[in-house]
Amino acid sequence: MILRRGQRVEVFRKSDDEGWESYMDDYIGCHGIITDPDTAINDPDALVEVSLQNKGTHRLPQDCLRVLDD
Repeated sequence: MILRRGQRVEVFRKSDDEGWESYMDDYIGCHGIITDPDTAINDPDALVEVSLQNKGTHRLPQDCLRVLDD
């Protein structure tokens, strides 16, 4: 999955990534916007920066995100 800046996403599940912390479980179901997709790296395992509604901006693993339709 290629993520682009400005795309709307949902944190739809707990990540399998070792960087997933237990406090991130509270973000499941939250919607946000990709603010830094790390396109220079273009690594599907890289963390991406997401601005979550009412939760601030966080770096999250890509496998917990899904793109929302406009």
